[in-house]
Amino acid sequence: MTIMQKFYWLVATVGNLIAFVLFINNAGVFEFVFITITLLYSIVGYYDQFYSKHTLNRLYPVVAYIRYFLESYRVEIQQYFIANDTEERPFNREQRSLVYQRAKNVRDTIGYGTQRNLVEENYLSLFHSMHPKTVQEQAQKVTFGGPDCLQPYLVSYLNISAMSFGSLSANAIEALNLGAKKAGCFHNTGEGGASPYHLNHGGDLVWQIGSGFFGCRDDEGNFNPDTFAIMANKPQVKMIEIKLSQGAKPGHGGVLPAAKITDEIAAIRHIKKGKDCVSPAINPECTTPKALLNFVKTLRDLSEGKPIGFKLCIGNPVEFLGLCKAMLETGIYPDFITVDGAEGGTGAAPIEFANRLGMTCLEGVNFVHNALTGIGLRDKIKIIGSGITASSFDLLSKIAVGADTVNAARTMMMSIGCIQTRHCNTNLCPTGIATQDPVRSKAINVTEKSERVRNFHHNTLESFFELVGSMGLDDPVKLTPNMVKRRTPYGLLMSTGGLVEPLAEQSLLTDSKEDGIWQKWWHQASSETFYADDVYIITPAEIRTQHTKSK
Repeated sequence: MTIMQKFYWLVATVGNLIAFVLFINNAGVFEFVFITITLLYSIVGYYDQFYSKHTLNRLYPVVAYIRYFLESYRVEIQQYFIANDTEERPFNREQRSLVYQRAKNVRDTIGYGTQRNLVEENYLSLFHSMHPKTVQEQAQKVTFGGPDCLQPYLVSYLNISAMSFGSLSANAIEALNLGAKKAGCFHNTGEGGASPYHLNHGGDLVWQIGSGFFGCRDDEGNFNPDTFAIMANKPQVKMIEIKLSQGAKPGHGGVLPAAKITDEIAAIRHIKKGKDCVSPAINPECTTPKALLNFVKTLRDLSEGKPIGFKLCIGNPVEFLGLCKAMLETGIYPDFITVDGAEGGTGAAPIEFANRLGMTCLEGVNFVHNALTGIGLRDKIKIIGSGITASSFDLLSKIAVGADTVNAARTMMMSIGCIQTRHCNTNLCPTGIATQDPVRSKAINVTEKSERVRNFHHNTLESFFELVGSMGLDDPVKLTPNMVKRRTPYGLLMSTGGLVEPLAEQSLLTDSKEDGIWQKWWHQASSETFYADDVYIITPAEIRTQHTKSK
């Protein structure tokens, strides 16, 4: 027997003996409580030692539960009592506090200087100007709509990213949509479809069409053009986004746990209850580059010319360049491309997918920006950056490396009360946001929380435009990757140029020797398939060349 097992038997024996003697001599309330506790202790310990499946319980009867209890609050203990303001992930306390302060419209300044190490490796910063400017109102929105778009849309620099009803509660969706209406930005529906809660308050919508075609599918789960056209032509739906992949789990498909699927959600999505709702990893209508572009054209025709785009997390560079080749060969261009960063994610994702797949938002956005520039289509296609966006600098850095506008998801959730407990995939969200538990979700006051969405959006953009002006610019479109500086391992500052060296206009079409890495990828790419047998890997010598060019 271990020491703890011997200790258990000693306490159980002595405790029960004392309790029995006290109870016999005086059967009062105290004695009754005492004997009840000792009996429970004995029963639980006996079960642990001889019947429990857990090794710890067998070796440490009863007291093992202390460990389980403390472990259940490990995240909260770490968050509230141990971690400092800048070390947590995915959002540290400094970032969360900033979101809460701006959402509540209270003071968001700090005192006594920065807590950041300004010379740590990879630290990002900006060069300010001695002649700050003001960004005028006419430069504070971006027009979406390419040459084939009949209904262009004026877009805010900051918008609400894709979060489905089902993943989020009804009240959370309503608060976000009403907040979007007040803020003058759009609200992406997520792949779960445009639910009644997205439509109740009249906020502008980007309707996301995932591989499960929720909201526009037939009984077999295939795309249904008739039901799509009905929803797509609602005035509230401003743009349509085809979801190919998302940053948290590229190559996996969406997952809505069975615990979150109510009768209402099953009806809206046209699915069955009782098991996880898993979207296919591959969109059945987009299995090749040309098939994807043909689907873009189909949706544009069915929606009577509204802006159509697609969302993906960049992985294999060759595959995206194959898509670029297909654009040139077919003459079909998306109106926008949403680039989701590997650091993103509001829902359930396998840990290997979340940790090990995909480019970050800054890398992916810069890659897409360069690819479209290299084929001469950058002016026809807008780019939306989607990744961690808590501050105006997060917003600015994505615009600088190539995005036209930015989507935020988790910080929008924080603006309505999310506290980053990371229970989004369990249906046990304590704030009622990422759950279908009616008791928890009814605590969200839609009107009050929508004001916080508006405040966060307004205050972040106000800071963003001021930050742009501090760099001597009067329009965010003048931002370039060279204006964002990254600290090198040697303590020097270098310009952030992204994954590879920047491309000149149409340089991929001229077989330029200056673009060696790009040309190797370009020749490997095919407009007929997304699959590439081999991907050229950048050598250390080429990395050094890139760094020299980007300085």
